[in-house]
Amino acid sequence: MKRLIALCLMLSLGAGLAPAPAAYAQSQVLNLQDADIRVFIQDVAQATGQTFIIDPRVQGKVTISSREPLSRTELFEVMLSTLRANGLVAVPAGSGVYRITPEDGAAAQPSSLSGAGGYGFSTQVFRLRNIDAASAAETLKPLIGRQGVVMPSPRGNLIVVADYADNLARIRSLLAQVDQDRTLTETVTLRSSSAREIAGVVNQVLNSPGAEPGARNGLVSLVVVESSNSLVLRGEPDAVRAMLDLIADLDGRAETSGDVRVINLQHASAEQLLPVLQQLVGQSPTQAEGEGAAAAASASGNAQTTTAGGAGRRANIARYPGANAIVIAADPDTQRVLGEVIRQLDTRRRQVLVEAVVVELSDNAAQQLGVQFALAGVNGSSIPFSATNYSNAAPNLLGLAAAAAGEQNLPQDSSALAALRQTALDSVLGARGILTGGYGQSGDALFGFIINAVKNDTASNLLSTPSVMTLDNQEASILVGQEIPITTGEVLGDSNSNPFRTIQRQNIGIQLDVKPQINAGGAITLFLRQEVSSISGPVSEASGELILDKRAIETTVAVDDGAIVVLGGLLDRNERTTVERTPLLGDIPVLGNLFKATSQQSAQRNLMVFIRPTIIGSAADAQALTAPRYGYIRDLEAARSADGLSDLDALVRDYMQAAPVTAPPAPPPPPVG
Repeated sequence: MKRLIALCLMLSLGAGLAPAPAAYAQSQVLNLQDADIRVFIQDVAQATGQTFIIDPRVQGKVTISSREPLSRTELFEVMLSTLRANGLVAVPAGSGVYRITPEDGAAAQPSSLSGAGGYGFSTQVFRLRNIDAASAAETLKPLIGRQGVVMPSPRGNLIVVADYADNLARIRSLLAQVDQDRTLTETVTLRSSSAREIAGVVNQVLNSPGAEPGARNGLVSLVVVESSNSLVLRGEPDAVRAMLDLIADLDGRAETSGDVRVINLQHASAEQLLPVLQQLVGQSPTQAEGEGAAAAASASGNAQTTTAGGAGRRANIARYPGANAIVIAADPDTQRVLGEVIRQLDTRRRQVLVEAVVVELSDNAAQQLGVQFALAGVNGSSIPFSATNYSNAAPNLLGLAAAAAGEQNLPQDSSALAALRQTALDSVLGARGILTGGYGQSGDALFGFIINAVKNDTASNLLSTPSVMTLDNQEASILVGQEIPITTGEVLGDSNSNPFRTIQRQNIGIQLDVKPQINAGGAITLFLRQEVSSISGPVSEASGELILDKRAIETTVAVDDGAIVVLGGLLDRNERTTVERTPLLGDIPVLGNLFKATSQQSAQRNLMVFIRPTIIGSAADAQALTAPRYGYIRDLEAARSADGLSDLDALVRDYMQAAPVTAPPAPPPPPVG
């Protein structure tokens, strides 16, 4: 309290006035030693007539000394400077009202647009017209105070800055000098050169030594306009003018460099690309036959050509197979157009791995039961001959009886006896299951019988997984099987004097024909044919012709990369029951089973074909697909060998002189937290 009284006395004495409220309008002299800052703010408020709202966190001591009297305005500015030196700030809160708070978080405090002299904390918005807000904010960050904030707003290209008023004025002046468009924009239309090629040269010239080949320079921006073969340059006027001279010089040199250009292809085939280029210039494909690297030099040849480009200028295109190169003899403008076409077509094509899965599950069941008997009289007996014979029963009882009768009544060298013997033998050999029978004689009656029973169950599981890799839009085929002969014609001739037979070889096995086409959206259009065929057996025992089992599907589908889809399938179930019986006798309960033969067959087949295409766009993709398949074969070979080792790795190292295929390293796990 004594210090405050001394302060008032000094202020009054320095002003030479009585201690009255009106005396604060005059100048005062300050001389404070370790005065409480809150009391100092109250005294300034009384002297200047301003209102201050003091934050409870405002604490501390101040020491101020002035040799000359201070006016009211000067006293207010001294207080603002004192607050700033002590980490405090006066934030405008209305007309003549200020909030005294610590600097921490002052940027987030609400304030009016009016500043607090040169030291008040305020917020302003700057609208930029020529420079980017984000880059300007990065430039201004070192110039902002410790508690200041600068934030870019991409929408509207604005910068929001919160800082002391005097610093805001400095930033405003700086932005006014920087936010100016001093760049120059020029458009150059090339006549003899490719705009894309010239742009690459200019970028390399402007880049600093050691920069990446494809990096953009920071002096001149180049935009290629392919429709008009033009370049748009924008940058510093001096740099743009220098590049204009360089571009004009390069374009002029290209015009006078000659009419022949050799382009070595990197990925495309010159043989496939040549007809396309010839069609563009109207050149006949036969016209280029026999033309090599020197084809364009024969300007006075007799072959008829079509002009392309300027009037009277001929365009000849040929290929050199030895170097997979295209030779163009034409005017510079035609060379440029064809060169741009070649550039767009001569790109590395992606590959597609097509994997097919054919699954067939079948189950066949059959059972037969038949009874055959024969009865005949002997020695002139009046007993009539009677017998039962069924097509679904084997062996044939009548055939056996006929052979037995022939043995007794026909000479041994008779051809009829030989035929009866062969028929009986084939009938017995063709029987399946259990057979029982017998014969005998009772008085003048001769009798015989045969009972056969058979049950057959067949289950099969066919699983094939053909796969083939091919280029995009390139047809590929894989066949794993055999070539078998099929008789297509046979001529015996008169008396077998000149017999001959014609045969045709046919592929039997697993075959996959595919042509993939990668679409822009990542899907793959597949034109494919899948076939699985095998030999079922001969048509009959008397014929050598073969029955072939064939499963084929031919279709066009659209599949996403790496997806598995079903191409088609068959779910088939077939049941058949055959009953052959003697009329009336076969209808007798229980006893009627002796006068009939039954056959039951049941067949069920499930067939499905699946497909999975995978796009391979890089060497890493090819490695990732090859490694697991290589490891599968290696592990399978090792499991079957006696020592548990695989010779595949040794063969790759010793014969191919290459490292065995290994899986790429797994990506690191994501960081925890």
